[in-house]
Amino acid sequence: MSVSVLVAHASRYGSSQEVAEAVAATLRLHELEVDSQPMRNVRTLEGYDAVVMGTAIYMFRLHKDARRFLSRHREALTRRPVAIFALGPFHNDEKEFQGAREQLDKELANFPWFNPVAREIFGGKFDPATLRFPFNLVPFLKKMPANDIRDWAAIRAWASNLAAKLQPALSPSELAEVK
Repeated sequence: MSVSVLVAHASRYGSSQEVAEAVAATLRLHELEVDSQPMRNVRTLEGYDAVVMGTAIYMFRLHKDARRFLSRHREALTRRPVAIFALGPFHNDEKEFQGAREQLDKELANFPWFNPVAREIFGGKFDPATLRFPFNLVPFLKKMPANDIRDWAAIRAWASNLAAKLQPALSPSELAEVK
């Protein structure tokens, strides 16, 4: 019995997509069938037993594709285990991480029906040379140094722990077959 997982990502600059691909690769190591694709391309969740959402927090908000995904797939998301991660802080500072956690909680409060089995904040990546409108108009952002504080070991560890949470509970007869 193989579990099929969708790892759906919303990424403006590619960093969340890279993390989603690392999560997907780790889940595959745990013998899960994994499909990874941008949230905006997902038309249905049929055929998936579980979902992992990956996004970033931009200017105190979830990526618009993540908000649309939650709204569009509300009913389907309530019928399967779902986990979410968000990239936020650009500095390895606990206050920034705490602020990002609070912001994620605030954004998810807009979807009171959403009850993920796991949620996590990871450090992000920032490169002022890649900024696009409207962020390229913000002077202090253009002056910030490039930075990448994504912790790949922590990302893989989270995904490893997540693998068990995404698998449905085995019935007594299935447990007997495993033994």
